[in-house]
Amino acid sequence: MLYVFCIFSSSASEGLSDEWAIIELQGDIKSHSDSSFEGKFIGDLHFTKSGTPILIIGHHLMYGKEAKLEKPFALLEKKKRDDNTEYLVKSVIKNKIIFKTRPKPIVGKEC
Repeated sequence: MLYVFCIFSSSASEGLSDEWAIIELQGDIKSHSDSSFEGKFIGDLHFTKSGTPILIIGHHLMYGKEAKLEKPFALLEKKKRDDNTEYLVKSVIKNKIIFKTRPKPIVGKEC
């Protein structure tokens, strides 16, 4: 199981704040190189008009569903000040998006 933390930004004009969620993938993501995925672009997350999450990774498409976490997570920011370390709570994560079906290939029509 692979967990990815992501942020959903709402427009400031709507008066909504940023919301964090966990993306849960059932399976592994493989790379052609042995480099780490940390800090790299993996794919695009979209939502249909009905609110179904869609994850596009390369030429693969996955449909997911949203669920509440049994226990919320706190997103902390570590701050070092002189000899002290403090942690600031940036957000409380209450939701996750689960992708547990096999990816479907995206194929285009030939002209």
